[in-house]
Amino acid sequence: VSTVDVINRVKDKIQALQAGLPRGVRIVPFYDRSALIERAVDTLRRALIEETIVVTVVNILFLLNLRSVLIVTIPLPLAVLTAFLFMRYLGISSNIMSLAGIAIAIGVLVDAGIVVTENAFRFVEQRGVNTRNRRRVAETVLDATRLVGRPIFFSLAIIILAFLPVFALTGQEGKLFHPLAYTKTLAMAGATILSVTLVPVLCSLLIGGRVRGEEHNPVMRPLVWLYRPVLDLALRYRAVTLAGALVVVAGAVALVPRIGSEFMPPLNEGDLMFMPVTDPSIGLGQAIEITRKQNEALQKFPEVASVVAKIARADTSTDPAPVNMTETVVNLKPAREWRLGMTRDKLIGELDVATTLPGVSNIWTQPIINRINMLTTGIRSEVGVKVFGNDLNVLQEGARAVADALRSVPGAVDVYPEQVTGAPYLDVRVNREAAARYGITVGAIQDVIETAVGETNLTLTIEGRQRFPVRVRYAPEYRSDPAALAGVLVTAPNGTQVPLGQVAEIRHVSGPSMISSENGLLVVTVLLNVRGRDVGSFVEEARRVIAERVALPQGSYIEWSGQYENERRARERLQIVIPLVLIVIFVLLYLTYRSLLDAAQVLLAVPFGLAGGIYLLYALGYNFSVAVWVGFIALFGTAVQTAVVMVIYLEEAVSKKREALDGRLTREALMEAVKEGALLRLRPKVMTVSTVVASLLPIMWSHSTGAEVMKPLATPVLGGMVSSLGLVLIVTPVIFYWLRERELRTAQKEGTSMRHVTAVVVAVVLLGVGTVWAAEKTVATKKTKDVVVTLKSESGQWKEGKNSFVLELTSPMDQQPVDARKVSVSTSMAMPGMAPMIAGATLTPEKPGRYTGTIEFPDRGTRQVTVTWDGPAGKGSTKFSVPVR
Repeated sequence: VSTVDVINRVKDKIQALQAGLPRGVRIVPFYDRSALIERAVDTLRRALIEETIVVTVVNILFLLNLRSVLIVTIPLPLAVLTAFLFMRYLGISSNIMSLAGIAIAIGVLVDAGIVVTENAFRFVEQRGVNTRNRRRVAETVLDATRLVGRPIFFSLAIIILAFLPVFALTGQEGKLFHPLAYTKTLAMAGATILSVTLVPVLCSLLIGGRVRGEEHNPVMRPLVWLYRPVLDLALRYRAVTLAGALVVVAGAVALVPRIGSEFMPPLNEGDLMFMPVTDPSIGLGQAIEITRKQNEALQKFPEVASVVAKIARADTSTDPAPVNMTETVVNLKPAREWRLGMTRDKLIGELDVATTLPGVSNIWTQPIINRINMLTTGIRSEVGVKVFGNDLNVLQEGARAVADALRSVPGAVDVYPEQVTGAPYLDVRVNREAAARYGITVGAIQDVIETAVGETNLTLTIEGRQRFPVRVRYAPEYRSDPAALAGVLVTAPNGTQVPLGQVAEIRHVSGPSMISSENGLLVVTVLLNVRGRDVGSFVEEARRVIAERVALPQGSYIEWSGQYENERRARERLQIVIPLVLIVIFVLLYLTYRSLLDAAQVLLAVPFGLAGGIYLLYALGYNFSVAVWVGFIALFGTAVQTAVVMVIYLEEAVSKKREALDGRLTREALMEAVKEGALLRLRPKVMTVSTVVASLLPIMWSHSTGAEVMKPLATPVLGGMVSSLGLVLIVTPVIFYWLRERELRTAQKEGTSMRHVTAVVVAVVLLGVGTVWAAEKTVATKKTKDVVVTLKSESGQWKEGKNSFVLELTSPMDQQPVDARKVSVSTSMAMPGMAPMIAGATLTPEKPGRYTGTIEFPDRGTRQVTVTWDGPAGKGSTKFSVPVR
């Protein structure tokens, strides 16, 4: 269902109802999401048009042939229309994510057409075909298509296959990116079919006139002039070239810890959600007065268009908001009407200062993301810490301790521990002995209390088609305080009027305003937002701070929720799916080349693409997020396709050279063939990358609504394609020559050299791909007088079943490793009425102060971990709690 269609139908219904409203009464919407949707869709719509124009201009510059441009460009709108056609029948609406799928694919849609067209023109030129002989042209085009058809089809299939991990996403991230995955895949499927059907037909029909080679192209001549000496140097100093390639990948891997992480880049919705939280004992009058003062303060800002507040919560269990919270929608004017130099973060800071009142905690967010967070995680802020246990009072104290610890962590703002206790209650306890002396039953006393304080339905009045219940209760002066209520008379069976205070104890007590439970346990939440840093690094630091400062009682444990929970779930899913997809891509490459080493050298485009994407990501200051990883996934297949094109031309050049030498290929001839294959067909290789890069530029220079989500998505593709071009043009010919050179040597030398080459290829692949996924996250940290004990794992937590982990012992003074020599790790969990459940870990020393281990847990629950050590650094032990999920 289209959200805009629903909103428009609601507006139509409101307009129809307007005629029946009393004079002077009208319905005014105070929040309308359709404007945001239209702005975001318009951003992508404009980007698609700009991308199409830019790609066409790039084709014109490189081809300088109107007919060639038509051959390459005609399939582009057809592939896009294919995606829109299936969107219509699959019920996918045009939104920021579905259009983004087409936007990041625009440059790739013409790549196959470029390669097929270039090859067809080259065959016509080399064979000297008279373009007036259409039969001969058609035969030549068929031969040219046969040469590149299978690799191109496989490379496009790899691009489609590489995007399958996006379909594996679940939860909120799945709902966000499934439309993008569908539209990109559908567009690529259309382009794949068109590249081997329509493009050859267009070539046979449109190739005509004088066919000029790329050496006559004014754009290609300087590129060839620059590329030739670089290629010569790379082939001459092959070991240095490969070492430089390793350095490039290693440098990118070294940058990974410096890049933050988050679930999604925040979308600027254009409006703000202001949620002040007061004391649970506040009355309605006080809440209205506080809201009035804060609304007046907000409306004084020239950037604010309107302010509407909703006090308390909906009377439903699906609303996690407490009764003492107000939701205020702050509609902002367009940014062009703001004060000079005003930014969104600066405005929020000024609004927060203006609305600060004693006893009121302010939380700032946005309407849409706030509603999503509340419905998916129950958290009303960007990040939340859930404290689980069985005693509300203990949990309340634990939540306050956690909040105090979080306030010391840089980046924490709007920190608020939920006030679950402190709500006022009137407690009436019946004195059964006193009531029995008068012969009054407990039920009779409760009926009087219900009549006095509550309400009793007497009858139902009917006025036309309307029905109203008639209720009765005591006037306020008889029930406003315990003393007045104690004077309410209770009638005994003998007619005696007995004051309520003589048969019941009446007093004010404090109790919980709202009780929340999750997974069978009580839960109290600490709410907070993160500003000025990424959520991932903040949570990692906050985990350590809480572990050091907060001691929770037995049976209580902490879980992180909100956006961090979504980011962790998506990361864990991608860590499983992406390596599997890379394996499948490798299998497809093997089926294409029938060679493990050829498939491995093509797959090197993946770590090189990752390297370029990481460098650009770091340079632009973006964090790792689901959007960024989707961008990397889109890069995988595209980078592989570029390498496939290079290997096609290198293989063809070597085959021709071998035929020219009657099958006797020397090292000198091999070197010459590799140079020819790399140099002579430089144009299609540069064009395939240039079209992808150029197609993403309109997204990168956009500042409209939705661009803040699209830029991190496009950044890995942009940086990765540039770095993979360097691999394809420089490193791939070196590795290709090295592999073919070994084939010319004796079996003994060939075997030795093959092992070296395989080691280099595998090293780069593993370094570039494997290291990115092997990042260790802190599970728990415990600081003692002499040693800091840090427990780490890939997921940052222990789970039910078998777990691998790393134990680090460092000095609290200089953070250097501590040689503890003999180290042991054991865990225990108390079981009611049973002996504690004990599990020990198996440790293997890696180096002084660092140990790898495994441990297995049969079920979930909080474990008491005991670490002991005895070595040159001294003897000691420590204990801390770790929840097992």
